[in-house]
Amino acid sequence: MKFIVSSTALSSHLQAISRVINSKNALPILDCFLFELEDGTLSVTVSDSETMMVTTVEVNGDTNGRFAVVAKTLLDALKEIPEQPLTFDINPENYEITVQYQNGKYSLMGQNADEFPQSATLGDNAVRVEMDAEVLLGGINRSVFATADDELRPVMNGIYFDITTEDITMVASDGHKLVRCKTLAAKGNERAAFILPKKPATLLKNLLPKEQGTVTIEFDERNAVFMLEKYRMVCRLIEGRYPNYNSVIPQNNPHKLTVDRQQLVGALRRVSIFSSQASSLIKLRMQENQIVISAQDIDFSTSAEETQVCQYAGAAMSIGFKSTFLIDILNNISADEVIIELADPSRAGVIIPVEQEENEDLLMLLMPMMLND
Repeated sequence: MKFIVSSTALSSHLQAISRVINSKNALPILDCFLFELEDGTLSVTVSDSETMMVTTVEVNGDTNGRFAVVAKTLLDALKEIPEQPLTFDINPENYEITVQYQNGKYSLMGQNADEFPQSATLGDNAVRVEMDAEVLLGGINRSVFATADDELRPVMNGIYFDITTEDITMVASDGHKLVRCKTLAAKGNERAAFILPKKPATLLKNLLPKEQGTVTIEFDERNAVFMLEKYRMVCRLIEGRYPNYNSVIPQNNPHKLTVDRQQLVGALRRVSIFSSQASSLIKLRMQENQIVISAQDIDFSTSAEETQVCQYAGAAMSIGFKSTFLIDILNNISADEVIIELADPSRAGVIIPVEQEENEDLLMLLMPMMLND
């Protein structure tokens, strides 16, 4: 078995899919790339037993065949080779691999590909939806940071895709913060939903910036398949019922504050240095057209206070938030200005961009912390 391939093309595809491989695997074959050559197209597959990703690269080769090779060795070797043709020559009897390049060659041992796990197949009841790559990337980018790491409530450890015949809503929450990103630029043919785990969501976040056009998603109760132009990902879904996210979003919030997002983030970063390391509590005090951001650490007798101009005409009120969560939320909004809607100090704050992206309705929510005073 022999084929010729561009070094940079192969290396970039291998780098992209190698993120699937875990640092420690129960099965040694999961440390490997699976190479399959068929009719001049090379397919490379990786798996961690729950997520499988396949990429295709065009090569010059006339013999079909398959073999596995340890991923780290091949990746590290290809990183050092500048753009040039590589000739792979594989002995089908003992899986010895010779890689020839301009001024030298590598020799390494492959493995029998038959041990590699099979890809999961979807049931006959699979649902199919299509989304523009940019729309999917936007939803994942805005929501993946809010997913939880909760062994007791695994449904919170992923992004919930709520599909209707009018729109698709992506939701993530860890119980303290919640993101709801609704897009009108994509919809389903029927009501459906699935929970995408954090790892495959992060893999898509890394792949989608290079993609253009439409991403096709097919899923059933257990698995989902994402089909991109040069990549295909099959992943196990999180099974279970996602909580009713709309019920936790407070309605009719009388106190509305409009503020420059980046100025607020800067103030929060400066003041939060002086907050208690245990709680990261930061206090926001709203009064007419200004917001006072303050923090203190009683144990070390340190405190800080900063005043920012804003648009606020309601009654004066104070509310406490965990500063790291609030900074995270503001960093995942792209608008210049945000509106913070509040009902009272014991209810969640709703944060929305003043200018929404086209065909998008983005809302973020943060639970308050109790103030001592």
